Amino acid sequence: MRAFACPACAAFTPFEADRCAACRTPVGLHLPTTSMVALDGDAVRVDGQRWIRCTQAETLQCNWLVPDEHVDAGQRGRCLADSLIRREPDAADTVAREKLVPTTAALRRLVFQLLDIGLPVEPYFRRTGGLAFDLLSSFSEDRPVTIGHADGVITIDLVESLDAYRESLRVRLGEPYRTMLGHFRHEVGHYYQNVLVETGPGAQRHLTECRALFGDERAGYGEAIDRHYRFGAPADWQDTFISEYATMHPWEDFAECFAHYLHITDTLDTAREAGMVLHADRVRFRAPRDVTPSPCYDDASVHRLLDDWAWIALFFNRVNTAMGKPPLYPFTIPPPVADKLDFVHRVIREER
Repeated sequence: MRAFACPACAAFTPFEADRCAACRTPVGLHLPTTSMVALDGDAVRVDGQRWIRCTQAETLQCNWLVPDEHVDAGQRGRCLADSLIRREPDAADTVAREKLVPTTAALRRLVFQLLDIGLPVEPYFRRTGGLAFDLLSSFSEDRPVTIGHADGVITIDLVESLDAYRESLRVRLGEPYRTMLGHFRHEVGHYYQNVLVETGPGAQRHLTECRALFGDERAGYGEAIDRHYRFGAPADWQDTFISEYATMHPWEDFAECFAHYLHITDTLDTAREAGMVLHADRVRFRAPRDVTPSPCYDDASVHRLLDDWAWIALFFNRVNTAMGKPPLYPFTIPPPVADKLDFVHRVIREER
């Protein structure tokens, strides 16, 4: 994630901040310039255009700005990220609405990253099959809410924002990692597989290679789910998959790899924005070179990206264990998975 500075005093300003903690200047995120700007009241002029706070500033604690003039009617005065919410709990459902706040914070992080790496974010109200989010609560609905993707619509269960609930599921399912942002990144992987690989301009070329790497997505999905939950992953799954869940079906393998690509690139960006460098001559172990996360890996192979990541992840894993927590990135990337990540890297780079 990009590191933002207060426009008034240059102090570090978190991505979600609506006010500088150091000088108390009101700030908002101006998406076109990917910067924090100082507000005069609740508005600011940028390049002659007036920008105001998203209408969800109070209810969802959103700090994004929207243009005050020529507003897209479909956005309902909301910022781009919040306008993608198609369904949400009723205002009277105060318990579910409370869980909507941390969930939309993760959604805004997702949308910012998608735009930052150059992926198209086309809302559902602008075209059929556009990106939409149904943020619902299984504690409020008359039926269980199943996290998933269908025809551009991503459904998320707000109950997953409860740490105890999410952790119990993680343990029961034997997962090393489970977060709300992880859910968003995985499900949006399904969306972009359809948009970029299966139906995009390069579909014929991409789809052939995708099937060679991930398998034929036309295989029965329902049967695959039943088989996975009855028998589990193959014994040697670590040799060719990023996770046990990825073994279920080619669609899930792609979505898992897409999510991990977003995990890796966003964490590398965060390390770079913090000025983090691994100096080979300053560590107690043997390192082949200094490692400085690149501002952009568009012109680099995924293997350079993954090599940088291996060293940066080693550091973050050690920091976590020093605090008595599990490793930050408890995954290994064997060569077949690196090839899959390379495909994701190239498809995204081509779209960018």
